[in-house]
Amino acid sequence: MSYHFFAYLSRMRFIERWSLMRNSLPENIQEHSHMVAVIAHALGIIRRDVFGGSCDPEQCAAAALYHDCSEILTGDLPTPIKYHSDEIHHAYQQLEELACTRLLETLPEEIRGSFSPYFGGEAEKQTHDIVKAADKLSAYLKCVEERRAGNDEFLSAEKQTRRALEESSLPEVKYFLDHFVPAFELTLDELGTIDQV
Repeated sequence: MSYHFFAYLSRMRFIERWSLMRNSLPENIQEHSHMVAVIAHALGIIRRDVFGGSCDPEQCAAAALYHDCSEILTGDLPTPIKYHSDEIHHAYQQLEELACTRLLETLPEEIRGSFSPYFGGEAEKQTHDIVKAADKLSAYLKCVEERRAGNDEFLSAEKQTRRALEESSLPEVKYFLDHFVPAFELTLDELGTIDQV
């Protein structure tokens, strides 16, 4: 029997983010999910190694890889619409849950259980919190990149997202903002080459 799960996942690259905005640098949910996974992994390591917290960075990375998979079936609903009202937000959450259930059904039953924590909100709260923070950091970095490309369309989103990140209760978010985000303001020449580091 043929299963469609990974064929569906490969289609993430066709779903564009920020559809209501003029983009200088288009981003799809596959690219976004990779960046969120990288950041979530880093936040998990920072929590464990810098702040001495209990965390599984690999679990955070895996959860981040799948965090937007429902959008394979729903598309990427723009944030202003998704959060316009409690009624719309609740309805969209139900749609996301249905999409996740449908995706899981495209896996063989014997391995479905290993994937289900990433598709039903069953991840541990700390993993969920780290993935949400990584998602927000990824959105912020997208805004920074757009501004640096000369696109003023993202200025308001950049300010709002930065403010939300600065208000985060997670110390690893502040650590990431302080230690890694400033480099996103640099050109490749300013970053230098690896052998100059």
